[in-house]
Amino acid sequence: MAMSPFAGDHDDGLMNEINMTPLVDVMLVLLIVFMVTIPVIRHAVKIDLPHASSQKEDNKPAQVTVSVQADGTFLWGEQPVSDDVLRAKIAEAAQQSPQPELHLNADRKVPYEKVAEVMSAAQAGGLTKIGFVTEPKK
Repeated sequence: MAMSPFAGDHDDGLMNEINMTPLVDVMLVLLIVFMVTIPVIRHAVKIDLPHASSQKEDNKPAQVTVSVQADGTFLWGEQPVSDDVLRAKIAEAAQQSPQPELHLNADRKVPYEKVAEVMSAAQAGGLTKIGFVTEPKK
């Protein structure tokens, strides 16, 4: 004797699956209706827009070259300068727009203290971009 609560129900006329055909038919009809009505609903306003080029401008900032020679003298470009003149030129370069990049060349025999002085002067003067220039090994 079976103890299942549905053991006595043998109704063979009931379907236990959902018929998906009407659902698919309705969805296809809705799809066609939307495809037809969407282009009609779209309203376009004619506007004369300005034209602009999409090419990036190459506005590279100027480069300032500061060199520290082996004897500790500073060169601004190719001209020797003193510490005070170097600080004044750095402060003047920091006021330019766009701000130039400081390229620092240092002789391999110069003490690091001199390089740190130039970096400190650049920071105090307001220059934010410093690059160290080196030569590759041969």
